Amino acid sequence: MTTSNPTQPRHDLTQGKEWKVIFRFALPLLIGNLLQQLYNLTDSIIVGRFLGKEALAAVSASFFIYYFIISLVIGIGSGTSVVVSQFFGARQFDNVQKTFSSFFIFMLISGIVLSITGILLAEPIFRLIRTPKEIISQAVAYFRIYIGGTFLFVTFNSIISILRGMGQSFRPMIFILMSTILNIGLDFLFIVGFHWGVEGAARATVLAQGIGMCISLIYINKKHSLLSIQRKDLLFDCYLFKKSLKIGLPTSVQQCAIAIGLIALLGIVNSFGTDTLTAYGAAGKIDMIITQAILTLSGALAAFTGQNIGAGRMDRIRNGVRYTMGINIIWGILTFGAVYCWGDKMMLAFTDDSNVIRIGQEYLLILTGFFIIHGGLNIFNGVLRGAGDTMFTMTTSLFSLWLIRIPLAYFLSYYLGQTGIWWSIGLSILIGFIITYIYYKTGKWKKKCIV
Repeated sequence: MTTSNPTQPRHDLTQGKEWKVIFRFALPLLIGNLLQQLYNLTDSIIVGRFLGKEALAAVSASFFIYYFIISLVIGIGSGTSVVVSQFFGARQFDNVQKTFSSFFIFMLISGIVLSITGILLAEPIFRLIRTPKEIISQAVAYFRIYIGGTFLFVTFNSIISILRGMGQSFRPMIFILMSTILNIGLDFLFIVGFHWGVEGAARATVLAQGIGMCISLIYINKKHSLLSIQRKDLLFDCYLFKKSLKIGLPTSVQQCAIAIGLIALLGIVNSFGTDTLTAYGAAGKIDMIITQAILTLSGALAAFTGQNIGAGRMDRIRNGVRYTMGINIIWGILTFGAVYCWGDKMMLAFTDDSNVIRIGQEYLLILTGFFIIHGGLNIFNGVLRGAGDTMFTMTTSLFSLWLIRIPLAYFLSYYLGQTGIWWSIGLSILIGFIITYIYYKTGKWKKKCIV
């Protein structure tokens, strides 16, 4: 059933010059993504500066475990965003609201279950991955508080994800900006003012996410008729949820497998000691900030592809890919130059330890050398996700991670030390890009549209 909506044209990605539409959508999306990274980055910088490298290593180790635990719901959210995007492009607005309501109920329940599970299993998990003994108590303390707020995190991000799928990126950016500013202020208050240690960093993030969730929830209930989830609108539509699940489940499996792979990689990193773990965590935060540009292009293309494939505008998708690939190449060259010249200065934000800085700079140089390839991989994956072809992206990711990256990391680290781990990451990205590009050129992904 198709209904009209007077606010729809403002967020329509199927009309206008492709580069203008993508840029207008991607810019607030990029700012929002960068702000989201500031949650972890702020914790890491303040913790590293005020509590020392052991506390920073504890926070870094917690990130990978947390990513694994929430991977399932992240994947379902990705699938739902694709479904909403295609329904929106096809002007089926009733289905937009029903899909979001079903998704929100699922995310709320899942978040509560994951919070309880994470709190109970925290210590055994950290021991399983050979976390250094000197940081394990801090890692467990930080993680238990952080994971306790999972239901706030997933419901907040479910609203953000669906708004973006409908072509809105400015309002989510504002919500994230408010939460980030609050998080930074609470970090200083709890760590520097109250001396709560790593637990203070976790409490600051959970509280900031909770307030952000409340603000975004009030907005959609008061201002957004398509996404209202007041009591009368809270209905679970099994049929539409199955559509989301069909697209999202491969992404969930992919995310879980990637998370387990990152934990396996973390186990290899841990075997080289606290300095390598600290450098890996800090440089990884810098890498995540740098790669937000290409992740944003991927996210923008997913929404852009979803709406245009729903509207039958395949020509616009091809033009969108060409535009974003040009941006990726320029950004990749600038990024490598910046890391080559100032990589050590970037690491100084986290620590003064010279050995940690040296290892972190080495990591950044190798990974940014593969930046353009990494960006191209994410651009093509964005198109495939927007079309609903998540099975292929799952298969390629699992192959690149488990059959290339992890075995190479074990092999190369034996001969090259921790440097071999960084090279294994880059080479796995290269192989994944080649496979994905070949598949994209076949055009089989065009047949995966659900509308």
